[in-house]
Amino acid sequence: MKEQDSIATGKVERSAKFIKTGIKVGGNYLKHYTKKLFDPDLTKEELNNDNAQDIYQSLSELKGSALKVAQMLSMDKSILPKAYVDQFSKSQYNAPPLSGPLIVRTFSKYFGKTPDKIFDTFEIKSSNAASIGQVHKATKDGKQLAVKIQYPGVAESISSDLKLVKPFAFRLLGMSEKELDVYMKEVEQKMLEETDYVLEVEQSQKFAEACKSLSNISFPNYYPEYSSPRIITMDWIEGLHLKEFLATNPTQEERNVIGQALWDFYQFQQHTLRAMHADPHPGNFLVTPDGKLGVLDFGCIKELPNDFYEPYFQLILGDTLNNKEKTLECFRALEMILPQDDAKAIDFYVSWYTKLIRLFAEPYMKDTFDFADQQYMQKLYEFGEMISRMPEFKQARGVKHFIYVNRTNFGLYAILSELGAKVKTAR
Repeated sequence: MKEQDSIATGKVERSAKFIKTGIKVGGNYLKHYTKKLFDPDLTKEELNNDNAQDIYQSLSELKGSALKVAQMLSMDKSILPKAYVDQFSKSQYNAPPLSGPLIVRTFSKYFGKTPDKIFDTFEIKSSNAASIGQVHKATKDGKQLAVKIQYPGVAESISSDLKLVKPFAFRLLGMSEKELDVYMKEVEQKMLEETDYVLEVEQSQKFAEACKSLSNISFPNYYPEYSSPRIITMDWIEGLHLKEFLATNPTQEERNVIGQALWDFYQFQQHTLRAMHADPHPGNFLVTPDGKLGVLDFGCIKELPNDFYEPYFQLILGDTLNNKEKTLECFRALEMILPQDDAKAIDFYVSWYTKLIRLFAEPYMKDTFDFADQQYMQKLYEFGEMISRMPEFKQARGVKHFIYVNRTNFGLYAILSELGAKVKTAR
């Protein structure tokens, strides 16, 4: 993959890139509708492919929050055409890397030294590159290390980038203006946290210690002395990304071990720590040679305050949905039912939200759940797509915590489905 020699870091430069991309997208629409004049049966497949490629190319060159939004959208298959999901999923661990001189300048800025003066060896060519940073192999005192380097200008451009990406998100997500503002504000806060690599090292050490008793989970050690606000040094974990692991045709038992580790990891975080690794895309996990789940990147942590946790899991884990009064109490606490809703609106939302929760909670209702059941995942995606098109769901509903908690749990389901794992889900 071709390396980038520079990144547009100024507001004007980045804005110009978005404008150029918007012009390309407009041209794609013009081409599509011109063709449709001669072929009324023409579908939007070619249009979606062209737009997805143009938007992804632009976002991948800009890096940072712009590319991170693409990564997040790629995980939600219920709201994007397949062309966008396929393109945007590249951002999970396969974005264009930065060139060597940019990497050296970053080290010089934060350590006053080039990487070869800090480590015994340092590979200037990156091993993988994602939305916010890229990873390089290094060694120090006989230890194999992974050095994650944040792209220049990422933290400083988050707010302005999200304003620029908003029109694209508005069109792709189909949200109301108010709902999109809530979404973007929560995303902005989390992205700012993700760019603070000092905070990430602290969170990584804290979570690794808290989760060390879990079976079949592996965490790297972190080295604060070789880390900075924009650089993280940790142990190099040998392993395969999930797609690579699946390409080896693992046995059902091997799939189940990894799936169980992933399920237990997230349940422990949600119910014991009340905070969780909220970036569950495949690029953040490895399968190690000894068959364990390697967990990377604790930059995005979502805390679950009690006033959210209690009603949310009462609806999912208990028999609350069989009691209308308790159900309404939870829905109101979570702002799924609003004070201005009349009786007709309340009945409508209670009906649809109840159907969605019952469907989502199916894995919790059995001792063991087979995530290889593609019919179940298809029902989830189809249901999500159906309600996303209803005008009643265009207005903002639900507290802000839903954004990352739902994204995390649906992301967990998606990975388990891709693994085809059978998991013991009973609590």
